[in-house]
Amino acid sequence: MSTKIPLIIPVENQVRELDPKLLLACIAARRGFYSVIGFRREMHFHITSFPRGIYLSKSITAASEMMFQIMSKLGHEIVAWDEEALVHLPPETYYSRRLSPSAMGHVSRFFAWGEDNAELWRQYPQLPDGAEIHVTGNPRNDLLRPEMHSFYEEDVKKIRNTFGNFILVNTNFNHVNAFSAVQNLIQPAKNPGDEPKFGRAAKGMSREYAEGFRDHKQAVFEDFKHLIPKLDQAFPDYNIIVRPHPTESQEIYHRIAATCKRVQVTNEGNVVPWLLATRALIHNGCTTGVEAYAMRIPAVSYRASVNDHYDYGFYRLPNKLSHQCFNFQELQQTLRDILDGKLGAADGEERQILVRRYLAALDGPLACERMVDVIEEMINDRSECEKTGLRGKLEAGALATGRAWVKRAKAYLPGSHNRPAFQRHRYPEISIEDIRSRLERFHQVLGDHGELKVERIAKQFFQIGP
Repeated sequence: MSTKIPLIIPVENQVRELDPKLLLACIAARRGFYSVIGFRREMHFHITSFPRGIYLSKSITAASEMMFQIMSKLGHEIVAWDEEALVHLPPETYYSRRLSPSAMGHVSRFFAWGEDNAELWRQYPQLPDGAEIHVTGNPRNDLLRPEMHSFYEEDVKKIRNTFGNFILVNTNFNHVNAFSAVQNLIQPAKNPGDEPKFGRAAKGMSREYAEGFRDHKQAVFEDFKHLIPKLDQAFPDYNIIVRPHPTESQEIYHRIAATCKRVQVTNEGNVVPWLLATRALIHNGCTTGVEAYAMRIPAVSYRASVNDHYDYGFYRLPNKLSHQCFNFQELQQTLRDILDGKLGAADGEERQILVRRYLAALDGPLACERMVDVIEEMINDRSECEKTGLRGKLEAGALATGRAWVKRAKAYLPGSHNRPAFQRHRYPEISIEDIRSRLERFHQVLGDHGELKVERIAKQFFQIGP
């Protein structure tokens, strides 16, 4: 029965999500599923063209409500996880920002990164009755496991051949340095005396929290703008690679790089091969600090500006899993110890207990395998897939068409965060040869011998199956 039910796998940020979701498609193909994978925005625009299937959502926010309603009317089943639930805001703010009881009511299974994520959802006051939460881990953390590192072997060689020995600086200032200003926490007031308006990043936050968060992030952003040239001067034998958050503006970093000798800026590819290729990572509250810890890559959290309300209410996990430095002199000495081989990745029993609470599937079956187990069980529990009536399909078609027209029109309005340039930045066009190459590498890593069938079914959609 499973061979007749496609998995519909949307990808929003290509550099972060595509590889782990291709791995999920490979694992699913082992069990007889075929998957349709592609750009999330376009997938939503064309949802009426897809056969009835299981849609794997990456979020459960209020913005998903209409699409979930449309998909339910079309007969799709929805399972979901939250990409932002690993390093998450304090519960009250997280709930108002990232969860919608209406959207969650359309979801049949929830996949948690780890026990912390599961407990966060269980304590949600508006959690739908009977919600099934499964602690599976996330496809992204599968790529952190040692047995998966050979997938990026050629990428690591290419990076090292191009950049030599380097220190990686990962930034996460998309709250104050977004690709589009409307995506920031706070937008400038149009007229003197006017109260500044919330940006998209402040949705679900109180004004007090948003403004305090903005001030702290801006302070840390300034620290990093001063840090990059200092690293260039202090470590003449190393290149400095600045890797901005996928939704950050890169302009300021390119301006800084132009004044330095060995600083380069890139957001190319998934972060995992960059972590494997670097000698050390510098960040502040970034998810890459967690990823580096899981891979035993030395990581330093540079905390020249400290606000424990945000640093431990939001960024506790990546900061605690890293060496922490509170001024440049301390950072400089820590980096020298790392580069000289005197200091490795942060360690200790407390950190090991912490990471295992937040990340499931660090060993044993892959997170992707655990997810497919749940989906198979979900399908096998039914004697027959639920069908949708003609009226529901017509209503869904009208809603989907109207939504697509509105979304496309809004993208061209002044100040829109969804302008075509941003969509191309977030999801560049990708060739079928590239998709096939990645899938073949996964096949080799997994030790699979059966062939996969890969087809392009539209400009940005690919079908993958046994």
